[in-house]
Parts: sequence; C-alpha cells; structure tokens
Amino acid sequence: MKRLFKTYLEKPELAGLILLVLLIVLFQIRSHGVFLNQDNLRGILGILPEAGLVAIGVTILMISGEFDLSVGSVFALMPMTMAILMVHGAPFPLALLAGLLVCAVVGFVNGYITIRFAIPSFITTLGMLFMARSLTVVVSGGFPPLLPADLPTWLFTSFVGPGNMFRMSFLWFAGIAVLTSLMLSRTNFGNWIKATGGFLPAAASMGIPTARVKIVCFMLCSMLSGFAGMLQVLRLGSPLPSIGEGMELQAVASAVIGGASLAGGIGTVMGGIIGTTLIRVIDNGLVLSHVDANWFKFAIGFLTIFAVVANAWMRKRAKAIKMEG
Repeated sequence: MKRLFKTYLEKPELAGLILLVLLIVLFQIRSHGVFLNQDNLRGILGILPEAGLVAIGVTILMISGEFDLSVGSVFALMPMTMAILMVHGAPFPLALLAGLLVCAVVGFVNGYITIRFAIPSFITTLGMLFMARSLTVVVSGGFPPLLPADLPTWLFTSFVGPGNMFRMSFLWFAGIAVLTSLMLSRTNFGNWIKATGGFLPAAASMGIPTARVKIVCFMLCSMLSGFAGMLQVLRLGSPLPSIGEGMELQAVASAVIGGASLAGGIGTVMGGIIGTTLIRVIDNGLVLSHVDANWFKFAIGFLTIFAVVANAWMRKRAKAIKMEG
C-alpha cells in the first residue's frame, strides 16, 4: 500500500487510470461484450481527438496555475474563421494558419489581461467565452458557410490502420500528445510550467519568467482548442456556430479526473487524456447498457467531485508516507 501511494505521488493520473479500467470492464459486462468490439471502439476513438486536444491544453494551463473557460468558444471561432477565409478564396493552408493565429491572439489577450491586471483567469476567460462566441456568430451571419469541395479532408478524417480502426485525426492527436508530454516532462520550459503553478513566488525568485510562461500556456491552450474545432468541422462537413458549447467544463473535468491539481503545479498530459477517455467511455457505455442518457451529466459531475476528494486524500497520504520514509 505504501508503494502505491508513493507511485501516485509521482503519477497523479494513476487513480483515473484505475477507474477507467474498472469502467471498461463494467460496461463490457453490462453490454454483453459489445463495448469492446471493433465498431464501437472505432466510434469512441473517432471523436476522442476533438475533446482530447482541448483537455491537453486545459491540463497544461491548469498545471501553470490558471484556467481557460473560453476554449469552447475558440473551438468554434477557429474553424469559422477558416471557413470564411476559404469562401473568399484563401487556400486551405493559409486559412489554417490564419485560424491558428486568431487562436494565439485570443490566448495572448487572456494571458496578458490576467497577468497585467492581476485578476483571476476565471473572470478573464469567462468574458472571452462570450466575446469569442459572439464573434463566431457575427462573422458567420448566423448561418454556416459552405466549405469548398476540394478540401484535403483525407488528411484529418480518413480511416487508417488495421481494419480502418483509426481516423487520421487520431494520429494527429497522438502526435501532439507525445510532443506536449515530452515538453512537459523533458524540457526546461516544462519544469518552468510546473514551478510557476506550484509556487509562483519561489519560481519568480529563481529567475523563471513566470508571466511569459503563463501567457505561452494560454496561447497553447487556445491553439489546441481551435485545432480540435477544425477536426470536428472537417468530420461533420459544416462549421456550425454552436459547436463546442459546454466543452470548457468537460475539459476542466477531464483534467481534474486525470489528476491535475486545481491549485496548479501537479498534473500530466496523460492524465488529461485519461480523463477525456473516461468521459467518452461513460457516455458510450451508458447507452450500450440501456441506461437513460440523461444520467450522463450526473455521472460526470459525481466523478469530478469524487476525483477531487480522492486525489486530495491520496496526495495527503502519499506525502505523509514520504515524510515518514
């Protein structure tokens, strides 16, 4: 038991992983073996990248000690920007870069206002949530524009792998997950993020540019959210102004369930992915188990509260055991 607590102190996503395995086993039994068949797994993995990329960005930002409630609106704003530019003749690569630039600007504004005026990022990004969503509706005119027919959608939506198990979007997701995980665990910048979120005064006294670190994390969070929104639009074939509504809360829930600390300094990219997978598993498993789908949000809310309580208790026990050792 002591070894388990020590391992948890180093790997905060452990509790979420154990819960994920238990739920997979439960839904496999309740669905009479349907849950883990190839068609169902293809469906789960097909939409996982869209929520997973948002969760990665939110997790990294939470580790730095901040929040972003505008990710759901940026999720819609980026592909809408792309669509409007392409309708006016811009090529896909240029529209993609312009959309990511808009996301970077939104992230920079969130970070700069939060740090410059020393206000909670909850308030800053709550305001940006409404502004970005309004911009999305305004630029669209209230109606989704028609996407050009010659878009290279196969780069993001075509199925690959054994039995066409994965969409190309999953490969993009996996690549970004690996890169961000390595950044967080193997680079000085990753250490700066953890130090900034862990104890800001100490990080600043060590010479870490904490303001720049947080602003970069805000920008990265927005860009990942916008890229995820583009993946969904290419999958659906239409840039709806309403996509991404409520996604910001699920992303925060994913990060928390995956072991990220609300106070900052603790968390992993893998934890955010595990949290997102858990939510998708619950969503899919309830349907296959013939449970009323209206229980889905209840389950996510309960799981979020349970994760916070369980993580707090496990961290306390792990630190006590470490001190005893």
